[in-house]
Amino acid sequence: MSTQQYFSRRRVLSLFSALTVAVTAVGFGNVASAQSKPVLRIGYQKAASTLVLLKAHGALGKRLQAQGVEVKWAEFTAGPQLLEALNVGSVDFGYVGEAPPVFAQAAGANFVYTAYEIPTPNAEGLLVQKDSPIKTVAELKGKKIAFNKGSDVHWLVVALLKKAGLTYSDIQPVYLAPADARAAFEKGAVDAWAIWDPFQAAAEKQIGARRLATGVGAVSHHQFFLSARPFAEKNGEILKVLLEEITKEGQWIRANTKEAAAQLAPIQGLDADVIEVSLKRYEHIFKPVDAKVLEEQQRIADAFFELKLIPKKLNVKEAVLK
Repeated sequence: MSTQQYFSRRRVLSLFSALTVAVTAVGFGNVASAQSKPVLRIGYQKAASTLVLLKAHGALGKRLQAQGVEVKWAEFTAGPQLLEALNVGSVDFGYVGEAPPVFAQAAGANFVYTAYEIPTPNAEGLLVQKDSPIKTVAELKGKKIAFNKGSDVHWLVVALLKKAGLTYSDIQPVYLAPADARAAFEKGAVDAWAIWDPFQAAAEKQIGARRLATGVGAVSHHQFFLSARPFAEKNGEILKVLLEEITKEGQWIRANTKEAAAQLAPIQGLDADVIEVSLKRYEHIFKPVDAKVLEEQQRIADAFFELKLIPKKLNVKEAVLK
């Protein structure tokens, strides 16, 4: 793969379609017509603390069970994979960063923006080794940067490069999922690594990685709750309950950060002090999607189109429930 070439339409679409087999193996396909009990299928990432704790605490399941609704959960490694699952009908609801919805909409995914977390730009960053001679983003010209293709840090890289006076073609993107990216970073196979928390905090603590830059001053780093459009159109009351419970969970995390970190430690496989740092970099405050946040999403979509990272110009407002 040439790291100097932009995505073609086929490559953007394959970001989602190539994952279909793996996604359907999760076993949460469309509910059989013979099944009378409504089902809410939630896709989550292990790093998404709010949904992880919502699952662990069980309040949502109990509340919806009383209304005759079953809750099922499916774990994904990152936002693009989760959105492919949503697109093929394997999940109804999920939580991702700001770039995955843009790539998903460009690939024809049928979803709607449902809610978002207020900006958390400090919760993602561009890391270099502690002894790296690189001191500024501008010094990454010609260098290899690892990041998950189509994820929120994809937008972080684009924005940081522009802020430093560089273009996307000035660097060599190395598209790797978080675990593989960290391995490449530790081996010195890449010069920098763009990543979100808690992976960011873990790299700082465990291997002394240095934050060359964060999203502060470059991106908002919104996190979005997305729903499959068919599900959202028919299940407004279920989504209302879900968002109420998510809000309660966020409030609990803000008031009990240390305890939340302790509960997450065995689930996320990280030390509680690392998770606590990560939790403090997120806001855990969620709001219904509004015009301002959609304007920001439109700017991301426009930027990706101009860079030929997506194959067509988007109107992000089309991904809103009327």
